[in-house]
Amino acid sequence: MTNKIEDMLHILEAMVENPYMGIIFVNTEGRLLLINQTYCDILEKKKEEVVGRHILDVTPNSGIMEVIRTGRTDIADLWSIKGHDMVVTRMPIYENGVMIGAMAKSLFLDVSAAKVLVKKLELVEQQLAGYREEIKSLHQAKYSCSDLVGSSDRMAKVKLMARQACKSISNVLISGDTGTGKELLANAIHNASCRARQPFVRVNCGALPHNLLESELFGYEEGAFTGAKKGGKPGRFELAHHGTVFLNEIGEMPLEMQTRLLTFLQEKEFERVGGTKTIKVDVRIIAATNRDLEQAVLEGRFREDLYYRLNVLSIYIPPLRKRLEDIPELVSRFISQLNARLGTAIKGVSSSSMDLLQSYDWPGNVRELENLLERAIHVADMNEETLLELSHFSSLARKLNRSGGPQPAKARSLYDTVCTAEKAAIEESLLRNNGDKAEAAKELGIHITVLYRKIKKYGINQTAESA
Repeated sequence: MTNKIEDMLHILEAMVENPYMGIIFVNTEGRLLLINQTYCDILEKKKEEVVGRHILDVTPNSGIMEVIRTGRTDIADLWSIKGHDMVVTRMPIYENGVMIGAMAKSLFLDVSAAKVLVKKLELVEQQLAGYREEIKSLHQAKYSCSDLVGSSDRMAKVKLMARQACKSISNVLISGDTGTGKELLANAIHNASCRARQPFVRVNCGALPHNLLESELFGYEEGAFTGAKKGGKPGRFELAHHGTVFLNEIGEMPLEMQTRLLTFLQEKEFERVGGTKTIKVDVRIIAATNRDLEQAVLEGRFREDLYYRLNVLSIYIPPLRKRLEDIPELVSRFISQLNARLGTAIKGVSSSSMDLLQSYDWPGNVRELENLLERAIHVADMNEETLLELSHFSSLARKLNRSGGPQPAKARSLYDTVCTAEKAAIEESLLRNNGDKAEAAKELGIHITVLYRKIKKYGINQTAESA
C-alpha cells in the first residue's frame, strides 16, 4: 500500500504545481504527504517544514479530517487561512474500494475571484435566457381560436373544422384567397392542439428561392456547399421536433422538393444536405395555399400522392365578399387591436361608414379591411375625432364611385353618388327577380340581411319590388 501511495505521490508532484491553486494530500492518519508550492507560500513555510506532519498541526482548522472520517466530498466550501478567503474542494481517495487518504485543493485563492466568476455566469445565464426567449418567440404561434372572428354560417363551418383539427394529430390543408387569414388559422390550430407547448415553425415556400428551400427545410452539414456555415445548420423540421411546421404557399413548391417532402412525410426521417446521418423527427404539417391544388394535380404541377398526404383535414376559408355580415364584428375587433397598438381612442364607425364597408367586394379580404381601418384611424386621430366617418374612407368611396366623371370635392357628395347607383342596382335586381329578395341578394353578392337594411335605408317602394 505504501509503495502505491509513494508512486502516486511522484506522479502528483509533477501535476500539482499550479500558481493559481493550492493542493494537499494526506493519508488516512492525517499525515501531510504532498503539498504544492502555492499552498506553502500561503502558509509562509517551506515544504520540508510541513511534509510528514499531521495536517491539524499545520492548519488546525482544516476540514479534511472530517472527509476522511465520513467519506463525504465537499465540492465548494468557504475556508479562511492566513488572511486568504478561499473556495476549496475536499474529496476522499480510494484504491480498490479502500480509502487511502484525502485530497484538498482550492478552486479560488480569493473569494473575490469566485464573485467575479459568479457575475460572469449570471451574465451568461441572462444572455442565454434572452436567446431562449428570442428562439421561443421566433417559433411560437401568435394566435388562438378566439382570434377567429365572424358569426356567419360560412365562418361557423370554418370554426367547426378548426375544432376538429385541434383535437386531431393529422395533417391539415388550409385553402383560401390571399388575405383571408390562413396563417392565423394555422396558429390557432397549433395553440389548441396537444403540441401547443412545442415549436411552431413557419416556412413560406413561395418566398424562399427554390435552390435554398431544401437546405432550409432539412438543414445542411458543414462544407455541403459554398457558403455553408461552419458546423452546419439544422433545418426547420429539426427545429420543430414534437411541434408543428406551417408550410405556407405549398402550391409554390417545385416538383423536385415535393418528392423529397413526400418521402419525409412517409418515413418521418431525412438526411441533411451533404450529410449521411439519418435524422428522425416528430412533426405535424399544416399546409396552406391560395391555389387550386386539384387543378394543379391535373396539370402535373403538383404531385397527386403529396396532395392526398397533406389533404387529410381540409379547411376552406371563404373570401370576405362571401361573408359581408361578418364585417361589423371584424371592424370592432380590428379597431380594438389598432387602438392598443397605435395608442388611439377610436370608438367605432358611423352607420353610413358601415354601409360603405359592406358595399365593397374586398379583393384583398380581411387583410385589406384591417389596412383600410388603420389608415382611417390615423386620419381621424390627426383631426382629434373618435368616430370613423365617410370622410375617413375617401379612398374606398373613390373605388366605389361608378360615375366615371371627376371626383367631387367633398366625400359626402361622392357618397351620395354611390348611394344613388346602389339604390338603382337594388331596384333593378328586385325587378328582374320579381321581388325575390334572396335571389336579388345572391345576384348582388351581398347577404340578405344587408339587402333588407339597404331597402329600408333607401326607402325602396315595397310595391315596386314585386311589380
